[in-house]
Amino acid sequence: MFTKTTSRKFIRSVAAAVVFCCLGRAASAEPREDVLKPYDGPSVKGTDPSTLKGKVITGYQGWFNCPGDGSGLGWVHWARDEFAPGGTVTVDGWPDESAYDDDELYDTGFMHEDGTVARVFSSHNRKTVVKHFKWMADYGIDGAFVQRFSNELKDERLFYHRNKVLSSAREGANRHGRTYAVMYDLTGTPDADLHKVFEDWRMLREKMRVTEDPAYQHHNGKPLVAIWGVGFNGQIKKRPDFDECFKLIKKFNADGCGVMLGTPTGWRDQSRDASQREELHEMLQAAEVISPWSVGRFRSIPAAEDHAKRYWSEDIAWCREHGVDYLPVVFPGFSWHNLMKGETPIAHIPRRKGTFLWAQIAANIEAGTDMIYVAMFDEVDEATAVFKCADRPPMGNGGKFLTMEGLPSDFYLRLVGEAGKMLRGEIPFTKEIPNITGVEK
Repeated sequence: MFTKTTSRKFIRSVAAAVVFCCLGRAASAEPREDVLKPYDGPSVKGTDPSTLKGKVITGYQGWFNCPGDGSGLGWVHWARDEFAPGGTVTVDGWPDESAYDDDELYDTGFMHEDGTVARVFSSHNRKTVVKHFKWMADYGIDGAFVQRFSNELKDERLFYHRNKVLSSAREGANRHGRTYAVMYDLTGTPDADLHKVFEDWRMLREKMRVTEDPAYQHHNGKPLVAIWGVGFNGQIKKRPDFDECFKLIKKFNADGCGVMLGTPTGWRDQSRDASQREELHEMLQAAEVISPWSVGRFRSIPAAEDHAKRYWSEDIAWCREHGVDYLPVVFPGFSWHNLMKGETPIAHIPRRKGTFLWAQIAANIEAGTDMIYVAMFDEVDEATAVFKCADRPPMGNGGKFLTMEGLPSDFYLRLVGEAGKMLRGEIPFTKEIPNITGVEK
């Protein structure tokens, strides 16, 4: 429960419903400027793009749309229909509006306590995405895996939105000395359509020339491409066929790419929701990096520490023995109360003022990891976002949203930055969460 596997399936259905419900009343789409041209702007040297080692990388969804943002998609990922009291809201966190300029914010149907209209951002806004990468630089996050959902590739408007987000992320990474890489999420993609993933990648190489970009993430001398959703068994519907996934990985190998695979937690001993196929480990060893999904696998600090002993430590040892790198996933907490229409409690996996996330970071470093993946930068749907969120979201007018528990809006950005320092040995290792704000934990 509460894994990327299960939640992605649900969210894809939500996104589809949002798109089809909102297209009829959304503002007309903006002119399709060429977002696929090679990057020719300034590029600042910052984090080393040649390797994942020593880095804290985050996932960047970039899937939020608003009426009037030019995409013509309506309230995608904020709500199923109206983003207002009485509507079907699908987020549990609220962004810190004060961190954005007026031309980045869109009115919702919610109101703040002082009577002002509550507003949110759109990922379709280039300025906003570039700003998010500036935050990564400001707080010491090395870069991001920019999500690309393979089941959207045949939808013209969703495909254009994805291209624009990637173009904006590329600009943000270059301007602020961060790295970025493409991550394909295979959830909900029919086997017959998997070939479109590689076709899309070739388009990105030939038109955007992403692998020639100074900010594009490489590893072991190869441009890195992440493929999420491989090696699962048939318990979850809409999982791509094992053999088709293996063929896809081999295509990327032949194209000179390093592949990072997003896998189930039980990949090593083929337990839980991992595939039982004998060829599983052979497929995983075709990758440069293995990154098992852990969001929702545990709900407390003791459980996280137990997970480290049962999985992270043994996984790291296996990977070292077999010449594969290991990228563990950590998350600040979890909540999808609104997304699940109130069927689960708010703050289902409490953040505990950062101690839950820090316990995972410390456990992974103690287990010997040399890289960390933070899920996610901007996902307020499941309240895993580490970017700037509001401590006083709109409440009492039909809304039920998480607060920051009295912490500053940028607290988790600061905490993830400290994680990078500890990972690289720039500060001493400690299991005690650092007091980075002076606020009592």
